[in-house]
Parts: sequence; structure tokens; C-alpha cells
Amino acid sequence: MRRSSTYASTPKAISELNQSRIVQYLHQQGTSSRAQMARDLDLTPAAVGKLVARLMSLGLISETGSMDSEGGRRSIGLALNADRYQVIGVKFARSLVSIGLFDISGRLLDSEELPPVNPDDIPKAVADVRTRVAGRLETNPAIVAVGMAVPGPYLRESGRIALVTSMPGWRSVDFIHEFGQAFRVPTFIEQDARAGALAQSLFDPRVSASSMAYFLVGEGVGLGVIDRGALVDGSQGAATEIGHVSIDLNGLPCECGNRGCLECYCSAVAIHRRMCQPDVRNHFPGVEAMTHAKACASLFDQARCGQQAAQTLVDQIADYVGYGCVTIVNAYNPAQIVIGDMVAAAGNRLLERVRSIVSQRALPGLREHTQILLSRLPIDATLTGAAAVAASQFLEHPASMGRTAVKSTSTRRAHHPSSGKEHHDQ
Repeated sequence: MRRSSTYASTPKAISELNQSRIVQYLHQQGTSSRAQMARDLDLTPAAVGKLVARLMSLGLISETGSMDSEGGRRSIGLALNADRYQVIGVKFARSLVSIGLFDISGRLLDSEELPPVNPDDIPKAVADVRTRVAGRLETNPAIVAVGMAVPGPYLRESGRIALVTSMPGWRSVDFIHEFGQAFRVPTFIEQDARAGALAQSLFDPRVSASSMAYFLVGEGVGLGVIDRGALVDGSQGAATEIGHVSIDLNGLPCECGNRGCLECYCSAVAIHRRMCQPDVRNHFPGVEAMTHAKACASLFDQARCGQQAAQTLVDQIADYVGYGCVTIVNAYNPAQIVIGDMVAAAGNRLLERVRSIVSQRALPGLREHTQILLSRLPIDATLTGAAAVAASQFLEHPASMGRTAVKSTSTRRAHHPSSGKEHHDQ
């Protein structure tokens, strides 16, 4: 996933760019021959041969044995050694912080969740993340990068979150100061929905890597848009902040100072608040004591079981998600919209109603060419997105980042005897 279209034109820079293209190609294709890569990437066979040799010497790719090719001839297959290189993903949500270890193909190896974060616990949570990540890095030399996903809007230059509804204490954290130089490997920080867009494009084969929008509907509401293979950034890295687009001029007041923000109607926080209102809470016993995630899960389970009040509320939520999708279609014209995070667990009932809203309200000529999907990544897709932030950087700069790990990971090879096959089977 490219973050910029500007590359130096020196021979070294061109070589590094083409190495990145080969690694990303194998990440997407699984296994390929040298000849097939040369054709698909518009490179000469000699150039591919040199690039492959270099990447093999770093342990980034390996030969997998013979494979069929055009004309009935046999070729030697090549695959990315996804399990040799690992990344840490860290998810910062309002009340939840989790850490996961992934291989470069997006396979979760293990994860841990910190205790629920209260407003007064934020400094301790930050310190705990530093300690736990450092501990993992000390014992695992295969880790090449750390990716972090934080609530948006995240101001990339200052390292701070501009607004976090319901947990304003996160605004005081300078993520660059806290984590920028904290570890032996590079750390990359991204807004959660934008990280989710990277995850969808890298790890779900259904999803376009060139034109898609990831619509995060969880504790907050966010959007990440990929256009022509690159994230839409904005001047401070905070573009596509859909959660605070007003859908009602005279609507509910929002902590951002506006009224009628989309987040006030379909986020997990808003859903939980609605379930606690006097006119409906009798249908959801014990809802006041639940977390936002458990309240949403309970609502969706009851709707699937035919409970009428739950179905009515899910339909109302779906309408608001649909209005958000109309804005996405009209404003960004993506080929695909992927709805993810907690509210996506409402399933097909929500999806079909969203599609109906879009078919009625989005611009003709755009809506017919926009596919709307539910995410197939784990429900905690933001954690996967954090890993994708790191993995995408590795895929763009495989030689420089892989070089730091090749010596230490070579001693671990005996523990991963069939990396090519494992990646191919993902």
C-alpha cells in the first residue's frame, strides 16, 4: 500500500521500489514464478532475477518448488516468508487497549487486552503499553515494526488526537513523544479507521487495494479512504472524518460543539445510550451495567432471535449507517465500502437496509458502481488495522526493514519449517 507516489529516480531508489513491488505482489498472489512476475510487473526477466536473488538473500522470499506455467512447462514458485517477519499491533480505543502479534500476512499469533481504561487510568495505560511492547521486542527478534491505531481525528504532525468523545483525556497524550523513539524497531501511528482501511485492502482478498472506503462504526464512527492505491490524507493526516459530519442541523448536541453529528446516532456509545432510555430499556434487562460492546452484542443477538423492539432499534441504526454510506458514495466515489467494527456485527439485517438507503438516496451513476460489504476481519478489526499500519510499511520498504531482522530470524527458522506453505494457505 503506497503512502506517496513520489520516489527518487536514482538506480538504488528504483531497485528498492521494484523490490517492494515484488514483495507486495507475492503478498497478494501467494505464489508466483519469476516469469509471471516479470510479465505482471512489466519488468525484464533479468531484472526480476536480480531482485529475487537479493530478496532471497535477505530471507524475505523463498522458492517453493516447481509449479505449472503456460505452455505446460514447469517453473519454480516463489513465496513471501510471511512467518519470518512479525509486527506488533496496538489498538487504543476509548476504554479499551489491546496488543497483538501478527505475521506479515495478517495472521494473529497472540493477543492481550489491558484492563478497562477509566479517564484517570490513561497515563498508566500508556506506560503499560510501553512496558509490554518492549518486553515482547526483547524476547522476539522477528518483530520488525510496531503499528498503532488511535481514535480520530488524529493530527499526525502534532501526535495528538483532536477530539475523543466520552473520553477527552486521550487528547492530552502526545503519541509521538510517548512512542516515536521508545522501541528498537520503528513505530507507525495512524487513525483507527484509516488503519482499518489498510487492513481491509491488505488482508481481505475481496477488497480492492486501489479504491475502497472502510466505514468504522464502533465506539466512535470513522472513515478511511483509499484512492488509486493511497490513503486520502488531508493536510494534517485527518481527512475523511465522517463521524462529525452533521446529518441534522437541529439534532443532538455533540461534544465536538456541533449538532446532529453522525456519531451521535449510530456509534456503539450512542446505541448503548439509546438502549438505556426509559421508553426501551425494559426490553433490555441489565443494559445499564453492560459495556458498550456487550450492550451492542446483546441487542444484535435479540434482533436475530426475533425480538421486535431489538429489530426496530437495529433498523433505526442501519438507517443512520446508510446515511453515512450515502455521504461516502457522493463525496469519495469508492468502488467499495466495507462496514466494520462493533456495529457491523448486526449482520445482514443491517447490510440490506444500508444498501436500500444508498439505492434510494445516493447519486445515480455512482451508487450503481459501489459495492457495500461487511468486514470479514475479526470483530476487533482495529487491532488488525494497527498491524496493517506496520505491515504496509514493511511491504513498502522490505529491504531496509528486513535487513535489521534477517540475522536474528535465521536462527529461528527451525521453528517455522514450512513458511511458504503456511502463507499460501492463508
